Amino acid sequence: MDDPSGDTFIGRLWRLPTTPARRGRPSRLDVDTVVSTAVRLADNDGLDGAALPRVADELGVTAMSLYRHVGSKQELLQLMVDAASEPPSLAPAGIAWRDGLRRWAGELRDLYRRRPWIPRVPIYRTPSGPHQIAWLEHGFDHLADTRLDWGDKLGALTLLSGFVRQSALLNEELAEGRPPGQPQADGEREYSRVLGELIDSANFPHTAAMLASAVLDSAEPESEDSDFSHGLELVLDGLAARISA
Repeated sequence: MDDPSGDTFIGRLWRLPTTPARRGRPSRLDVDTVVSTAVRLADNDGLDGAALPRVADELGVTAMSLYRHVGSKQELLQLMVDAASEPPSLAPAGIAWRDGLRRWAGELRDLYRRRPWIPRVPIYRTPSGPHQIAWLEHGFDHLADTRLDWGDKLGALTLLSGFVRQSALLNEELAEGRPPGQPQADGEREYSRVLGELIDSANFPHTAAMLASAVLDSAEPESEDSDFSHGLELVLDGLAARISA
């Protein structure tokens, strides 16, 4: 199958056949070898561990030789994300749209927990790889029996995936900023205490009212999970209102 877009990156992403070089020795590398090596390094050491020079060292080649297979640093990152984003499991037949999307979002969150480097990759272009399209297909399947048109379905999945991605990033970054060993709930209580001493109701009436409500002081030990579930249900509530409109 030829690349229908004429885009070399799309061809690599979908592993479409290419015309072999006519001169020189055939390379012992291919896209799969380079990408799988980079994913393994990122799993072990984060994105910094999957820099092109490190990947080249691991493969015993020069960094320049990798460009024949991945094009650029940005392209390698996108290839890594798709390769590492294993599609979600099949949902039970007949599952309601809300339960299906809750499951879909939970599996995406689990992926980001296993591979926290994925949401840190900048989105240079619209997700287009086979694994990413599989995620999209599963999401569409959960919305198939709703009254939403295609624009609403695509918008709903974009919003939902963005929520999961941002939630994963926020939790990772907040954890990095807390003192070692401090639980999230303790960090939120300390945040509430400090702000409570700084903020006055005359200048910040709504924020002062939020702090006075003690909503942060009552954070549960597993507040990362409860925060995610609460935010997810808010997103799904909005989608439910759209579906029933």
